[in-house]
Amino acid sequence: MNSLPKIAISIGDLNGVGIEIALKSHEDIKKYCKPIYCINRNLLIQASDLLNLTIPEDFTLFETFGDFIINPSTNCKKAGLYSYLSFMDAINLANIKDVDAICTLPINKESWSMANLKYKGHTDLLRDFYNKDAIMMLGCPSMYVALFTEHIALKNVAKSIKTKKLIHFLKDFHSCTKASKVAVLALNPHAGDNGVLGNEEKKITKAINKTNSLLKNEIFFGPKVPDTIFSKNARNEYIYFIAMYHDQGLAPLKALHFDESINISLNLPIIRTSVDHGTAFDIAYKNKNPNNISYLNAIKEAARLANENRRLL
Repeated sequence: MNSLPKIAISIGDLNGVGIEIALKSHEDIKKYCKPIYCINRNLLIQASDLLNLTIPEDFTLFETFGDFIINPSTNCKKAGLYSYLSFMDAINLANIKDVDAICTLPINKESWSMANLKYKGHTDLLRDFYNKDAIMMLGCPSMYVALFTEHIALKNVAKSIKTKKLIHFLKDFHSCTKASKVAVLALNPHAGDNGVLGNEEKKITKAINKTNSLLKNEIFFGPKVPDTIFSKNARNEYIYFIAMYHDQGLAPLKALHFDESINISLNLPIIRTSVDHGTAFDIAYKNKNPNNISYLNAIKEAARLANENRRLL
């Protein structure tokens, strides 16, 4: 417990801001962990030359195989594939216990698609790799939002809301967070107005009641009206929220806590945190000093969870 935890950092899309954030934040994150960057030296030198940044002497690498010409701010099949390979190396390091946790820098979903990868993002891959119902939770200590559905078309959300599936989700969420009070959002405006605007709330209500009964405690509350639950008064009452779809939960979260928010994968055998922002192609390689607060917070949380795990062993 006297040593800092080791954290594998998957380098993300090298055409974006991730590598600049990693290089510029290295001295700060060394206070919390021993970082191991999943990138090979050739690509690291290429990126550092483009950024006119010096590579720290103790910038420890796990040499992820691959090579291509970095083309800043551009969707690219090779960059997409490399970010995938970097992520897989980080996962494998965690699997064999060479690291205590992983932290991911942003990928570009279009570049993953161009690389013919079947996953839309990190969480999809983790869910498939471990055959576990990974839960995407984003936020900061003031407010956490978990997503019942994630990267699916809005037209498919309503038919995805099934009582048994939601009960399973709620039970897993509670098992991972031990949260004592959680607001569950409705799908429809006005929480359906007793069926006038939709019937999905009946399924959500049934799932809440059944889960609370199984837990023998009132943990989940709702369905809550989405357009009022994030008001100041409601946020004084709740820290944890469960949204039925991506933008329902993340629009208010990012409006309130964009800089400090992070992504945490729940219900997995490994610890994984991530920044809660994208590749920022508009500022990549322009030395605009991209905000690194989300990255620092993701590293701190990964280190905290790793240290907690080590105490339990």
